[in-house]
Amino acid sequence: MLIERIWTGNDYRNFHYLVACGETGEALAIDPLDWRKCVAAAKALGLEITQILNTHEHRDHTGGNEPLRAATGARVLAHAGAAARIGQVDVGLTRGDIVRVGRSVELECLDTPGHTLAHVCLYARGDSPALFCGDTLFNAGAGNCHHGGHPGLLYESFTQQLARLPDATRVYPGHEYLERNLAFTLDREPDNAHAAAMHEAALRQDPAAAPVTTLGDEKHINAFFRLHNPLIIARLREVSPELPEAPTPREVFLALRALRNRW
Repeated sequence: MLIERIWTGNDYRNFHYLVACGETGEALAIDPLDWRKCVAAAKALGLEITQILNTHEHRDHTGGNEPLRAATGARVLAHAGAAARIGQVDVGLTRGDIVRVGRSVELECLDTPGHTLAHVCLYARGDSPALFCGDTLFNAGAGNCHHGGHPGLLYESFTQQLARLPDATRVYPGHEYLERNLAFTLDREPDNAHAAAMHEAALRQDPAAAPVTTLGDEKHINAFFRLHNPLIIARLREVSPELPEAPTPREVFLALRALRNRW
């Protein structure tokens, strides 16, 4: 499996991805808003874009569908529940469906609501597992629920699906928000040495060269995976006095998400 991460440099800080079969050169373009950069990257690598996948229906992920389809003839795949809102979707996806690219790539669809009610992540199994997670999971952060989402569902997606994937799974989100997300983790957990070291590097880093984290990394640097941490809980109770002395992980997650909304 070949993975090409494409940094757009736009105001949304989008990442796009080409996931390709090394045997046939066929490629899947994920959330290709800047479709010209996707076409240029495919041409430079000798790849043919045959499929387009939208993780969810927001325009900053779907806006390049039609010009990219016109340029390549690619089919569009998306969550079956978002297909009508996206429009011109050829294949509606549900939990457990397999997206095949060429002869060598298989991506399992995870139904991960929260950021929106109809959101898919793609999971590549194998010796080098990878997760293409749209706006559900960011490096060191979690998607917001402002535009048609639900934080309780996001909690379920995190704890019942993403946290159970192998720690070696590489994380490929839809946007680059690493420095800001690490700052939030450190605001909640100032003594987090892993987050502090990565934050220092991120302050000096070109976003195009942002590191690819693993789920193992995320469990060290992402407050939304650290729901049992005593310092996070104590500091949350300072700003959310309604939080019980011994809150459930769900209560901690929802309090973190609410705080991040205004932080």
